[in-house]
Amino acid sequence: MDTAEMVVEQETVGNFETMDWDGRKETTDKLIYNHAIGAMGIGLIPLPVVDVAALTALQIRLLCKLAHFYGLEFSNDKAKNIIAALISSIVPVSVALPMASLMKFVPLVGTTMSVLIMPATGGACTYALGRVFVQHFESGGTFLDFDPAAVKAHFAELYKEGKKVATDLKKSKAKAE
Repeated sequence: MDTAEMVVEQETVGNFETMDWDGRKETTDKLIYNHAIGAMGIGLIPLPVVDVAALTALQIRLLCKLAHFYGLEFSNDKAKNIIAALISSIVPVSVALPMASLMKFVPLVGTTMSVLIMPATGGACTYALGRVFVQHFESGGTFLDFDPAAVKAHFAELYKEGKKVATDLKKSKAKAE
């Protein structure tokens, strides 16, 4: 993490209550988009299983940063369980990520297919996860009262929105190059 990011993070920790909605939204949007971009990059890791582990670690980091922003206690184990519950709640994604990762074992074709699937899927999942938690934390929730079953339909909708965001991010990156 670079120094500028640390300063911004330190300035916003605990100040969320004094920020207006636009300020909180701008800060949380930045966290979510940066982690979604990171998740898309992780999808390009050529090693099966390592990519899924790295994606999970990045998503845990996102939840930790969001909890920190909202001044809430963070639990690594609780975050892992929540991530697993949410991602498994949308069956195609819970199957797509491990399958896309394992396809990397198949030379050329598997790697190519995985590179097409993993970045968008990882970015979309990370985006949806961040959005669900911002909404939960904004309504006064914590990790202790988060109910994955209650938000699974909303998570699925946000996942679809996240696929569009991931595609747009990919296109804007391609234009910049």
